[in-house]
Amino acid sequence: MVAGRFITLEGGEGAGKSTQVRLLAEALTATGLTALPTREPGGAPGAEVLRSLLLSGETAWSAPAETLLHFAARAEHVERTIRPALMSGGWVVCDRFADSTMAYQGYGQGADRAMIATLAGLIGLAPDLTIVLDVSDAVAMSRRRSRGGAADRYEREDPTFHARVKAGFLAIAAAEPHRCAIVDADASPEEVHAAILDIVRLRLGLAPPGP
Repeated sequence: MVAGRFITLEGGEGAGKSTQVRLLAEALTATGLTALPTREPGGAPGAEVLRSLLLSGETAWSAPAETLLHFAARAEHVERTIRPALMSGGWVVCDRFADSTMAYQGYGQGADRAMIATLAGLIGLAPDLTIVLDVSDAVAMSRRRSRGGAADRYEREDPTFHARVKAGFLAIAAAEPHRCAIVDADASPEEVHAAILDIVRLRLGLAPPGP
């Protein structure tokens, strides 16, 4: 049995993470692996309850409180969903993980980055590979507008917030090049997917077939 691997996809709003998580999980499944697509905040029943609180915008959380809520959701997600899948030999492909808390709450909202790093360590699980989808402001805005439906509270933040978040993700990737790889997310979904598969092949020793 192939040992379970944990892959995360990160990036700002409109980067295409959800699409790429689905495509990657499908490609892994096509090789005969068990691949679980999941998301944060959420991914487990209790974590989904916290997701609704965090994204609704009905409560103006302080940055420290919001950080702790994200990690409470993450702890539930890890224990109920991610770790069991990995222990059974499955691969987990997750839309956001602790890097999003560092980028959004740490860089975006000014929460204590040392506290975030400490909490990430206490979770006791780090990705084997993190793909950072780097999207230009114009493309991100176009994608957000085309989604339809009501925007969540992070999508409603102003451009300066999104700029800080983007800078945060790039700083995280630069600090941990052994774990992180940056992909140009302005390209078509098919091109981005192909680039991600190349990185999975190089970093994790697997060559999933293309779509």
